[in-house]
Amino acid sequence: MFNKKKMSLNPTGQLNSLFIWPTVLLIILAVVNIGIYFVSSQAGIIVSIFLVIYLVVCGIMLLYLRPRIAHDLIEFASNYSQVQRLLFNKLSIPYALLDNNGQVLWLNEEMQLCLNKSKDFNKNISSVIPEIKYNIFPEIGESTDVPVVLNERNYRVELHRISADKIAEGTNILERNYNASLIAMYMFDETDINMYIQKLRDERFVVGLVYIDNYEDALEAIDDVRRSLFVGLIDKRVNKYFSPGAAIVRKMEKDKYLVVFRYKYLEKLLADKFSILEDIKGVKIGNEMTLTLSIGVGTGASDYSKNFDMAKAAMDLALGRGGDQAVVKDNEKIHYFGGKSQQMEKNARVKVRVMAHALRQILETNERVLVMGHTIPDIDAFGSALGIYIIAKKMGKDAHIVYGEVTSSVRPFINRFKNNDDYPADMFLTKDEAPDYVNSNTVVVVVDVNRPQRTECPELLTKCKTIINFDHHRRTNDTITGAVLSYIDPYASSACEMIAEMIQYVDDSIKLKAFEADAMYAGINIDTDGFNNKSGPRTFEAAAFLRRNGADVTRVRKMLRNDMDEYKAVAEAVSKSEVYKDAFAITVFNGDGLESPTIGGAKAANDLLDINGIKGSFVITPYEGKIFISARSIDEINVQLVMEKLGGGGHMSVAGAQLENVTTDEAVEMIKQTLDSMIEEGEV
Repeated sequence: MFNKKKMSLNPTGQLNSLFIWPTVLLIILAVVNIGIYFVSSQAGIIVSIFLVIYLVVCGIMLLYLRPRIAHDLIEFASNYSQVQRLLFNKLSIPYALLDNNGQVLWLNEEMQLCLNKSKDFNKNISSVIPEIKYNIFPEIGESTDVPVVLNERNYRVELHRISADKIAEGTNILERNYNASLIAMYMFDETDINMYIQKLRDERFVVGLVYIDNYEDALEAIDDVRRSLFVGLIDKRVNKYFSPGAAIVRKMEKDKYLVVFRYKYLEKLLADKFSILEDIKGVKIGNEMTLTLSIGVGTGASDYSKNFDMAKAAMDLALGRGGDQAVVKDNEKIHYFGGKSQQMEKNARVKVRVMAHALRQILETNERVLVMGHTIPDIDAFGSALGIYIIAKKMGKDAHIVYGEVTSSVRPFINRFKNNDDYPADMFLTKDEAPDYVNSNTVVVVVDVNRPQRTECPELLTKCKTIINFDHHRRTNDTITGAVLSYIDPYASSACEMIAEMIQYVDDSIKLKAFEADAMYAGINIDTDGFNNKSGPRTFEAAAFLRRNGADVTRVRKMLRNDMDEYKAVAEAVSKSEVYKDAFAITVFNGDGLESPTIGGAKAANDLLDINGIKGSFVITPYEGKIFISARSIDEINVQLVMEKLGGGGHMSVAGAQLENVTTDEAVEMIKQTLDSMIEEGEV
């Protein structure tokens, strides 16, 4: 490792200058002595005598003292090094010296005990600690930390690489003859620290909320004699599930429980994937309707009250996603479990009335209303935005619809409002024009989307203080925050259904024009795939209201028809689809030349469900440098969970995602890998 040269004084070093300067002074003194002879010979003789004495002294220094001083310095350095070596050898921290390749050069006593090796051990360190390999060695002047487990103890290994030139750096006494580097290795035993950290983590306070989604509906189907038994069975299942964790379970209301336990038990619940979600469905004593639970868990906050707040936020997410699932909120991390069953529609007339009244109050205190949906809007986004526009106009507000790209499926409807004398010229605003319309009395209403980055103009959400959100998609981690009114109803079939319900309660005198009702009816028709998907009593009641206001089924069907090129592209995508694992249809939709390729991709996904044996369909559509995925199912799998894995979302039977910087082949492979992992984990 080192060049084997004899250690000596550097001829250009500072110590050597102590012997050079007397020689220089001797020469100067000799010159001065010659000059003195010209002035006075007697003075010159005196100086010459002094010069001879000085010459003798310098000679003694150079010939005798210089080697002695060098010897004493080197001996001191050697003794000092021995002291350092002894200190390192007795150091309580395991320490080793390695060469460039990890070969052990020296071990102190503590390191010998840790590795169970003698001081003569000179093999590569990786033979004892496999985690320490050549590729993790740091560069010169840098350091690296490596966690290792040795003899059932946890260590943090620090590796420092130092250039051999550093040994002589800072001094010019010795010549620097080294080209290699050394690696200093320290081992810090963190077993006890990790144990106490884990213990503190395990003892953290966890708050859980357990709600029964359909308690009243299930109870109605049971006779009076069995009701108390039914309630007792539910209580028993909930208490039994949490009792192994020494949890405190308290019933707050007839269908709501508060649970308090330690984080250590939460880890078991996570591993168990909250099996109570499936167990509770086995409570059957005459009830035809299957019970489902929603669970919200909060932990990781600095105090107990914040954990409770996070549990409530987690419960809001669980309910906003349709119930029958558990949501764990651990600080910023959110975990989802369950949510596989078909969502059951709730007849929420009271809630709709409350939301309609709240909407009216907010609009009354503002002068301007801006309504927007999601990017690349479909007819549901347009129809629901139109419904809010109609409400605002009826209340005498300055209302506008923020609209960007007009897709082929929406153009026939939107053209009926443009250049129409019954509507103002600024009824529609582009996303560039909309921010200029925001003032202190402006309210922004977002429909058919609850993710801020997917809205038509996200800038409005930051500029406007009053925000309202109406949507039927299940909540995700990045929902719109700060809304004064948020009505997310995953039980609704479409946003048009929600707005049609509210129109009836905001003002009884609101009458829709026939082509207005057509647009909203078309939104329901498309999102339910012709009333074949997610259609409940509320859906048909909303459709009936729109029919009474002039919506014409035949006229809407004509406006929603495909052109020939799109029809052929859909047929081609269906014909070349791949059936994966005998249950999933995956294909690529080629939308080249089509005005709205993503609409065609969604239609292809719907058509694939008509094939016998297909549980879910996934259509990949490349468009504007992105990959759009349309996912559909009937009732056997939850495609929303699949799309969430890819950064998307939606409903159990209708979902989608957008991917960037991937090819269609890579997107297909990502879908397959996601399905494989979910099947393996039992999520599909």
